[in-house]
Amino acid sequence: MTTEAIPHGTSETREGADGDTHVLHFVMHLPHPVVNVWVAVATPEGLPQWLAAADPLEPHLDGRVTLRWLNAPAEGEGTVVSGRVTAWDREAVAEYTVELHGRIRFHMEPAPADSLATVLRFTNEFTGTDEQRLDNLAGWHQHFEYLDAALDGRPMDWSGWTPDRFRQLRDEYVSRP
Repeated sequence: MTTEAIPHGTSETREGADGDTHVLHFVMHLPHPVVNVWVAVATPEGLPQWLAAADPLEPHLDGRVTLRWLNAPAEGEGTVVSGRVTAWDREAVAEYTVELHGRIRFHMEPAPADSLATVLRFTNEFTGTDEQRLDNLAGWHQHFEYLDAALDGRPMDWSGWTPDRFRQLRDEYVSRP
């Protein structure tokens, strides 16, 4: 799979008294078995290869989780977030609810036509501004490109990270209807 094969995410917004709630959705067809995708999204060994260091990650409902984003140039607001595991069904659902980023849910199932492939449904629900919605759409999209590469045996080399691809993706999301 190439990075162009990661489909653009969608979003919906609900206005509320405490601010807008944004729900982002991505659906990806990954040419890897569910067990491999599970390791990538639900283990301390897999997550740093494409997203964030996870320490701790207690693999059960209501377990503690702390994510440290590895593409941030310096530790600051949002680069380290803590929360709880809010859903856990081995090799099917991993959900983390953390400060700032809200609810982050990965739902995996075998692809209907190919048991060695996975349909990954991702949801991110958070309260924030429209600018944060665009940032999150672009950020998740970029991280899913990294996930695709990591599943193909090419984990992200965080020392070479630049914001260029993020900016390109953000511009794409701004221009999408």
